[in-house]
This record gives sequence, C-alpha cells and structure tokens, in this order.
Amino acid sequence: MSGLRVRDLRIAAGEALLVRGLDLDVAPGECVALVGESGTGKSLSARALLGLLPSSLSVSAAALEVDGVDARNLDERSWRRLRGRRIALVSQDALVSLDPLRRVGAEVAEPLRIHQPSVRGDALRTRVRDVLQRVALPDPDRRARQYPHELSGGLRQRALLASALAADPAILIADEPTTALDATVQARVLDQLRRIADDGVAVVFISHDLAAVRRVADRVIVLHDGSVVETGTTAEVLSSPRDPQTRALVAATQHEMLHRAPRFDAPLIEGDGLRKSFGDRVAVDDAKFAVHRGRTLAVVGESGSGKTTLARMIVGVSAPDAGTLTFDGRPWSPHAARGAARRRVQLVQQNPWGALDPRWTVARTLTEAVAASGVPRPRRRTEVDALLHEVGLSPAFGRRLPAQLSGGQRQRVAIARALATDPDLLVLDEPVSALDATVRARILDRLRTLQRERELAMVFITHDLEVVSGIADTVIVMKDGRVVEAGAVSCVFAEPRHPFTRELLAASTLPPPPAR
Repeated sequence: MSGLRVRDLRIAAGEALLVRGLDLDVAPGECVALVGESGTGKSLSARALLGLLPSSLSVSAAALEVDGVDARNLDERSWRRLRGRRIALVSQDALVSLDPLRRVGAEVAEPLRIHQPSVRGDALRTRVRDVLQRVALPDPDRRARQYPHELSGGLRQRALLASALAADPAILIADEPTTALDATVQARVLDQLRRIADDGVAVVFISHDLAAVRRVADRVIVLHDGSVVETGTTAEVLSSPRDPQTRALVAATQHEMLHRAPRFDAPLIEGDGLRKSFGDRVAVDDAKFAVHRGRTLAVVGESGSGKTTLARMIVGVSAPDAGTLTFDGRPWSPHAARGAARRRVQLVQQNPWGALDPRWTVARTLTEAVAASGVPRPRRRTEVDALLHEVGLSPAFGRRLPAQLSGGQRQRVAIARALATDPDLLVLDEPVSALDATVRARILDRLRTLQRERELAMVFITHDLEVVSGIADTVIVMKDGRVVEAGAVSCVFAEPRHPFTRELLAASTLPPPPAR
C-alpha cells in the first residue's frame, strides 16, 4: 500500500516540543481529518509532510513515507521532485496562493511543465482543460484565460485545487480549504474533495470546522497542545467523543437558538426600499429591515449578494441611491454620520489582522479610540483596562502587539476598540468565520453578554447559518442584491419558503459521515 505513512512525528523549536509523536496513515481513496484549535500543531504537521518547515524548527520521525518514498532525510532538491508529483497542497486563501499576474491556465499548467516537460502545446492545453473539468469549474476554456481576481472565492478555490491535481499526485494535503467560503460554495468544494478521495487519492483534510469534517472524512485525529488526544472513525469521534478536548470542540458547534421576546418599541435603525448600484450592476435592490435595541439582525447570503454593501449603508459610509434609511428616528447618510453621530455606530471587520496597526500595542490602539470618544487623559488608562476586561482579556494584553495575539484575541481587541465610543449599534462583518469552534463560541458568548449589559443593537453579517441560530433574533436572506426571505430566525429556519433559503440550510446541515 502506498499513500502516506507517518510514525512518531516530532517538531520542536529549540527545547519546546510543538508536535509530540504524531502517527498518521492515509490509504489511497481515504480522507483523514486533523482537527483541533489554533496552535495545536495541525498546520505544522502538514508543512512537515511537504518538507516546508522553516529552518528554525527541527523535525524527526520514526517513519515518513510519501507514496512509498522515505522522506526523512531528503534535501530540498529531492523534496521539489516530490511536491506536485507525489504530494500536493491546497491552502486556505486561494487569492494569496494564486499568482495575481498569471492566468489560471498558466497556474494549473505549471506543475505539468515542471514534472512532465514532454507535455506541450495542444496536449498541455487539453490536460489543463481536463483538470479544470475534473474540479467542476464551469466553462473551463474561458476560466483558463482569466486572472484570479476575476473569479469568485469558490471558483478560485477550485482553480487552486486543479493546480494541485494537475500532475496527478497520490496524496493531497488540504489545509483549511473552505474556511471563508459561503455555505453553498463550501458544500460544493467539500463534495469535490470527497470525489477526489473516491478516485483513489489519499487526502489529509485539516480543519476546525466539524461540519466540514463530517461531510468528507472517513477518520478523524484530534490534536491538542501538539499531541493526539483522540482518534477513530468520523461517526465515532463526533457522535460519542471520549476526550474532554474533543467534547469541548463538539459542544462549541452546538448553538442553542435564542428565544427572546420581540420588541415593539421604535427600531433603532430601519431601512425601506434601499437600492444601491455601481454602474450597471445593482448591488442592493429594494432591501427592507429593522433593528431594535438589545436585539440582533443577521444578514446571510452568498458572496456578491449585497451583504457588505448593505453594511456600508448601515455604518454610514455609503449612501443609498433610493429608499429611506433612518437611525434613531432621523435620516441616516454619510452626511449625517459625522461627529458624535459617527461614534454611535461602529464596525467590526472580518480580518482584525488587517484592521489593527501591527506597529501599535493593544493599549495604544485602544487609547486612541478612547481619546476619540472624549475621555480625559487621566482616565484613559483605566478605561482601556476596563475595555479589555469587558471582552475577557487581562490588562497585561495591553503591552502586546497584534502579532503576539491569537486570532480570537485579536478579534476581541477589535471588538473592544469598537466599544470604546460607547456605540448604540454594532455592525459585525463575518467576525468569527476564520476562528476555531471553541474560540468562536467564546466570542459569541461575549457578544451576547455585552449586548445584555449595554442594550446594544447588532447587525451580524455571516455565511454561517449555525452561528445565526445562536446570536440573532431576526434574519434576512439576500440573493443577487434582493432580500428573498425575512423573519424570526426560528420561523425562517423551521419553515423556509424561498428555494435559495432551503439551499443554504441544506448546505449547512450536517450530513451523515461517509460509510466506508
């Protein structure tokens, strides 16, 4: 049997062991998932399997066989002969992984040019078309001529998958390949990965999304603090977890639906008949919504459905072309959202790494926000410490830079900065999409607590319908700029009327694990 065989894999940084004795067997036609929180060694293990660890880390293994080749003592030149031909990688962010200056066809053809130089001309173009069809990329001839920025997130991810499969590798490492994708797009990419495994490729699937793992994996290995704490078939591990860490991961994905009484006072912010166009493209068309104090509205839909454009109008940085938008009973627009009014509506972006200045400590970032809200200088230090405490961080975090924080900690700092101006409305654009299940659960719990304590109104933009059930009271579903369904979360999820809503719910539902 070829495939992948690993025994006692250890990765160290000096005296500190980062991965402790990982054993991994993946047969052709099998998909094995590595799951766990950030920092547990999942991605480090994947890089070790590809010979891509930095020189600052040391790696050892009793056995490391890649498609029958002993890879323990390979030099870089030998690894290059293996990568792409015997083992390939599909990473998380296709927009970063694909060369923005190279057409998709050239990107897919590169592994063939390296490993099969005799394939040229028409034969090369035919191979590229065939592999693009294999990953179900529509209109492959046209897509091959396009650049990555001309494709949607799902199409880019499939193009990256095609590039990895071009030279017919025996092993595929998929490292968080669907994290930031919409539910329907994610389902299509996961189904494609499952078909690739069924075609005889040994697939290692790295993810923190247990719903995705249940959809594609035959077996699961749970890592915690660099060690394997549980392993078994997908059905066994996810339905009857034995280790406390596994139980915590499974529990973090199970959100209890909110059942708060509706409010009948005047909405804090309300939109009716909103329309926004960019040239000939209509981004938002006849949108209607209302958000009350102490309540949360979820906005869901695929990429390009108009969610972010609607959020920009709510925040007050973009004006609608038509319709009415009111905040606290007054017309709301970029002109109105100035001065003190600007501080009443705050945005929490999806990527806190890009939103925080990497050169500033957490304390300096929050001090600037506190100063902008008018807090006198002598009280700013106390206010910063109180904000950190409010989002569940100790004052000691104020001395750290963003690079010294985990993803969940950075997101909490971004929320603290938004709360510094004591806003009435918080707009959160995909705030937990890239976080581990347990970290995500803590962030959502903190947001619910803050909402209860401050009577915050929230607009929560997401593609994760499981998150919606645990944070939102009402939901609007957007498709092609229009609101196709709206109402209480419990009603919309229980009895969806629009076909697109049913498709979204079907894509996010946990199917039974593959029976093999």
